[in-house]
Amino acid sequence: MEALPFLAGVAKAKLGPLYVLHGDEAFLKRHATRAILKKALGDEADGQSISTYAGDKAIFAEVFDDLDTVPFFDPRRVVMVENADPFVTKYRSELEGRVGHLPDTGVLILDVKTWAANTRLAKMVDNAVTIVCKAPDSRELPRWCSDWCAKQYGKPITPDAARLLTELVDPEMGLLDQELLKLSIYVGDRSRIEFADVDKIVGNNRAQNIWKIFDAIGTGNSRDALAMVDRLLDQGEEPIRIVGAISFQLRKLAVAARLTSQGISLGAAIAQAGVPPFGQRAAETQIRHLGRRRLDRLFDWLMQLNLDLRGNSPLSPRTVLECFLLKLTRKNA
Repeated sequence: MEALPFLAGVAKAKLGPLYVLHGDEAFLKRHATRAILKKALGDEADGQSISTYAGDKAIFAEVFDDLDTVPFFDPRRVVMVENADPFVTKYRSELEGRVGHLPDTGVLILDVKTWAANTRLAKMVDNAVTIVCKAPDSRELPRWCSDWCAKQYGKPITPDAARLLTELVDPEMGLLDQELLKLSIYVGDRSRIEFADVDKIVGNNRAQNIWKIFDAIGTGNSRDALAMVDRLLDQGEEPIRIVGAISFQLRKLAVAARLTSQGISLGAAIAQAGVPPFGQRAAETQIRHLGRRRLDRLFDWLMQLNLDLRGNSPLSPRTVLECFLLKLTRKNA
C-alpha cells in the first residue's frame, strides 16, 4: 500500500502485528511510524514499551525476545528495526518462520529501503501492512502540497502557489512540509496561501538564485551565471545540490525540445514537459538560446556532470560546475 492512503486510513484500520516500511522517503517513514505508534499505544504511551534496534547490529533472538515480552503499562510492545535491510538479509529464513506467529501483544516495524515483492518473505506479508514510502512523482507534488497543507495546517494553498513552491524547493517532502508550515504561520488569519506569499517567503533563498542562473543562461550571460554560482558556493551550498536544482529544470527543457521534434508546438511542448505557467516564457527563451544540438546532448552532459562531481574528474567541483555553465551560456554553440 502506498504511504499516503495508509496515513489517510490508518486510524480506522485494524492494527497488525507487523509493518514493513520500504522506500527512500524519510518524511513518509516518520509519519507512518508515528501513526503506527499512535494506533498501537495511544497518545500517551510509556516509552518503555518502545524498543529500537539498528539493522546492521540487531540479533534475531534479542529482537523477538523483546517483541514477545508482555508490556507492563501499555497494551502492546512496539519493536522497530531501523535500516533493517541487513537484518532481513541475514535472518530471512528465521523471519519466514515467525511472520505467521507473531504475538498479539507486540508490533514489529521493519524499516527497509528495498523489499522485493517476489521473495517468499514478501509474499507472506499482507499488502495492507507493506507501506511504500516513496515520494509522489514531481508532477503530483503540487497536489500533495495542497492536500497536506489544508489537512495539517488548516490553510489551503492555491494551485499556482503550490506549483511555484515545488519549483523553488528541492522535491523532498520534508523540505516542502517545512516551507508549508512557515507559509501557514506567515499568512496568519488570511484564509489561504497565495502565489505572492510563496514568492516572498520562499523565493528569497537559494532557489531564487537558481532561477537567476537560468535567466542568465537564456540570455547567454556567462558572467552573471558564474557570479550566481560563486555566491551560492561561498554561502556554503554543495555543488551537487546546486546541480540537482539546475538539472531539474534542464531536463524539462530537453524533454520539451524532443516533443517539438514530434511536431508539437514549442509552447505546448513546454507545458507538457511540466514547466509551470509562470516559467514558460523564460523556458522558451532558454530553449531558443541553447539550440537543438545542445538540448539533444543535455541528458548525456548531466550524467557526465554528476560523475565528474563525484570524483570522476581531476578538476575541483567548482571548476567542473563553472565549465558546465560556460557550455550552456556560450552563444551560437
